[in-house]
Amino acid sequence: MEQDISQVVQAIEVASDPSQGALHQQALSFLSTVQQNSHTTWRLALSLFLDVNPDGSRRYSNDARFYALRIIDDFLDNRFEPFDDETFQFLQQTLVNYIQTEYVFGSAEASTPFLRNKFSHTLTLFFLCVYIDKWPTFFPDLINFIQPTTPDEPYNTHLCMLFFHVILEISGEVADQIIKSARQFNKERVDRDAKVRDLVRERDAARINEAVLAIVGQVRERMNKGEPDANKVVETVELGVKTYASYVGWIDINLTITPTTVPLLFGMLAESSLPIRLATCAALNRVVGKGLQAPEDKLKLLKVLSLNEVLDTLETKTREQQIARGDIEDEGEESFRESLGRLLTVLGLEWNKLADDSTAPDAIRAEANAYQTGLLPTLLRFMADPWDDTASTVFPFLSVILTGYKRLRKASPAPLDDTKRQFLLSLLQVLLNKMKWREDADTMDDDDEEHQEFEGMRKELRTFLEHVLILDVDMVTTAIHTLTMNTFGTIKNGQSIPWTDAELAIYLLWVFGEVNKQAPKGRGAFCIAPPVEKEKRKTTDYSQFPLTPFGDMLMALVQSGIVNFQHSAVALMFFEVAARYPDFWKIRKECILPTLEAFIDTRGVHRPEDASFYKSRIYYLFWRFIESCHNDIPPEICEPLVNSIRDLLPIHIIPKQPNDHDSNSTIDDPLLELTVDPTFESQLYLFQAVGTACSLVFRNPEQHSSLLLSVYKPLLTDLEDSLGKYTKNPASGDLIVIAKVHHVIMALGNVAKGFPDLPNPLPTEYILPPIDVFTQVAQAILVCLEHMKTQKVIRDATRFAFARILATTGSNVTHFVPALMGNLLSHFEPSELVDFINFISMLIHKLQMDLFNVVDELIGPLSQHIMQVLSQPVSGTDAQRAHTETKRTYLSFLNNIMTSKLQGVFLTERNNGNLESFLDAVQRIGQDTSDAQASRSAFLFLERTILAWGNVGEAVEGGQELPGFDRVIYERIVPTAFSVPNSPDLNIKDGGVMTVLHEIANIFNSLYKARGDEAIQFFLTVYLPSQNWPQEAAVQFTNNLRDLDVKSFRKYFAEFVRSTRSATS
Repeated sequence: MEQDISQVVQAIEVASDPSQGALHQQALSFLSTVQQNSHTTWRLALSLFLDVNPDGSRRYSNDARFYALRIIDDFLDNRFEPFDDETFQFLQQTLVNYIQTEYVFGSAEASTPFLRNKFSHTLTLFFLCVYIDKWPTFFPDLINFIQPTTPDEPYNTHLCMLFFHVILEISGEVADQIIKSARQFNKERVDRDAKVRDLVRERDAARINEAVLAIVGQVRERMNKGEPDANKVVETVELGVKTYASYVGWIDINLTITPTTVPLLFGMLAESSLPIRLATCAALNRVVGKGLQAPEDKLKLLKVLSLNEVLDTLETKTREQQIARGDIEDEGEESFRESLGRLLTVLGLEWNKLADDSTAPDAIRAEANAYQTGLLPTLLRFMADPWDDTASTVFPFLSVILTGYKRLRKASPAPLDDTKRQFLLSLLQVLLNKMKWREDADTMDDDDEEHQEFEGMRKELRTFLEHVLILDVDMVTTAIHTLTMNTFGTIKNGQSIPWTDAELAIYLLWVFGEVNKQAPKGRGAFCIAPPVEKEKRKTTDYSQFPLTPFGDMLMALVQSGIVNFQHSAVALMFFEVAARYPDFWKIRKECILPTLEAFIDTRGVHRPEDASFYKSRIYYLFWRFIESCHNDIPPEICEPLVNSIRDLLPIHIIPKQPNDHDSNSTIDDPLLELTVDPTFESQLYLFQAVGTACSLVFRNPEQHSSLLLSVYKPLLTDLEDSLGKYTKNPASGDLIVIAKVHHVIMALGNVAKGFPDLPNPLPTEYILPPIDVFTQVAQAILVCLEHMKTQKVIRDATRFAFARILATTGSNVTHFVPALMGNLLSHFEPSELVDFINFISMLIHKLQMDLFNVVDELIGPLSQHIMQVLSQPVSGTDAQRAHTETKRTYLSFLNNIMTSKLQGVFLTERNNGNLESFLDAVQRIGQDTSDAQASRSAFLFLERTILAWGNVGEAVEGGQELPGFDRVIYERIVPTAFSVPNSPDLNIKDGGVMTVLHEIANIFNSLYKARGDEAIQFFLTVYLPSQNWPQEAAVQFTNNLRDLDVKSFRKYFAEFVRSTRSATS
């Protein structure tokens, strides 16, 4: 064995040194084999762990000894059959001798606590193997080691710590649900652990509990007498309390809660040692949360603990200490208040559970409800704690309280009683206070952890505010109205207030409309007006109607001048409200101009604020306000408005420095990193807002054109200059120049995005946008694309910009489309395919017949390319996702062609010869129901071909009878449709598959609609007999097809498929 041990030790040394190369891997493999064979190597492992030198020191290194315990653990952990007597006695004696040597007379591995902890686990695994029938006296024997020989002799802390660790490990192994659920299920283990639990309860539970509490009590006395080794005794008491907590959930409560234990636990809540207090709180959580079957027993336990009074006292005491500390933060003491908050929540939830227990006697439920109500003042004080982490500990308790109140309110229309109303009033004040920022908070750094945590806290508080509002809308409305009107009045009178109070008042307005779901929507939320028909709302003078309380608050907000507040967060929240509730500005149009002025001067977009969060947010809010109120903005202010923000429109590319790279960024392309710039993306909102402002002067065509051109001209100059730099040396790949071109094209597109879409059909009185200006812009973009088409970012930007320009101008710039398509397709990456198809679909939707020639040229090569892509083998999740997305997008494109009445492109001289092979490809997709969405889209397309080309006479409006297409329908489409329900792999329980069956039913309906009785005869005399359908089933199918409406036939067909598959399975 000496030689084997030496080999293992040498392997451990090599395995701990990765620089050994191949030898390192060999050592790891060897050690893994030794551990896997633990059933034969455990004796070697025992020697490796226990052997000593002549001077009594351990022979092998700590790493080697730790590895030895791992082998022994493997040997014990997977063993469920009993040991033979010789093996048991050998292991028992060896481990007992080690305990005596190391823990009774030695230092208990003082220099290596990780070995001490590992041995506790090993001893626990041995206990699980032998306690049932080999070593039933395990606990008496272990406790005998611990017991002092005289009453005055202190406990051996080494043995006490071992005892505590073993109990903790046993509780974890046999009773901890988290540990059990993490393991692979093993019935032998589950049965053994259950038996061990039962036997511990029967044999040793009282003994264990008595020993743990005796040790804790004596060591605590030593601690309070000033024991020299204070850290050690504190650690012992803390671990003892944790040990008590570990078994309290699975041992008889009559043992763990006694007239002795309750004062002991409460005494430890008052200790000066923070770890002991925290451990005691955790133990009481376990005690309070212990499940007891009889409601009487639960009530008795909670009353014995008297935690209502204890928590009230401790909350008051710790709050007074908190106030006395002032600005000095003590995270340790705050963590104790958090623990008390959690204990309050557990207690409150248990009272609530007992009060709601329908099986409990009414008297018990009433008493539990009274105790729960008694906790509410303490709950409110925790809620009001300035530390958000502490306040949030009682959120679950508060949630069940409010849920109970809502249930009562729902059951009875009567108002809540005075006690509950008073609680809600007090809670409301706490909620409003808690929503306030700290004075020193950095509100502009949205990446700051404290910022994010506070925003998360506000969301939760907002939920509680909504609950209170549901219970009493007048209470909440009055409270918010009072607070906001007082704040706005104070500011209007020129008095100064903290920025946090000002921001809170506006924030409450911002959330009020969201949480008050009972209020009318739209303009009705802000003024008391009679119902107005939608068509008359634009012409109705809402200024004649009185304001609601919400409208009053918003009017006071605008008139207060609070937007002039110096703190950025206050001004930003004002603009958030303006953007969220534009309907108020529509009924009080006199507020639009002052709000716009604030938006465009140093209070808004020109605020000297460096924070990128502020800039990006204010640009977005400015656009949203203009977009929402554009019908009410006077045209005469549009040009001054545009002029006021021209200085913000120049585009700047800031080169990324090596140390500027965002460690969280997933972008590793330097050019892409330059183009995906958050600052520029927020600037695009300004360009869109400018476009909207330009569009509002449409009644003056000359001004309309000149104003738009004045915005576009600097951008076009920038574009020309950057293109010139690029064309001089395109091979240089100047990233700044390419990014500049990209940004300018995107800006050009966003200005167009601010204009309304051109209606189709065009009304007679419609005033066109400046087509000549947009034509000039489209030409400039196309020139850039011709020179820079090898750059993907330029192709992407061009698609975006042209999509917006075409939406604004319609067919007026379609003469650019062929050149656009040619340049986009000349350099084409697979990743662009879906975007390109979507772009073409958008153009088809907007331009329809104006795009016929383009689609005619494109459909053949594009379909061929897509089918080639879809035929490639798919490997990996990303490839599968791309494959699926491409297939679905392509089918959507085909259906878009049909709905836009461009189906003629399939019949042109260029494409007619490919029609059948093209239909074959779509049919194959339809038959594959593993992607139900694509399958349904494929059958939808086939249905539309029937309606378009399969008509007899004028059966379908707009359809035609394509010679020979009836053969395609009967010989190909119908068999394809029936192949799906006949497929053995069809999962009829899949909801997606049901949508496919419904679409197939639609095909049959459309076929009957297009071909009439001919289709019925085909099914009845040709197709269904060829498929061996019984005559009765065929007649039923055709009768239903002829007589039922579309919806009823879909239902019939789906049920028919389900029943036939059930019959054959």
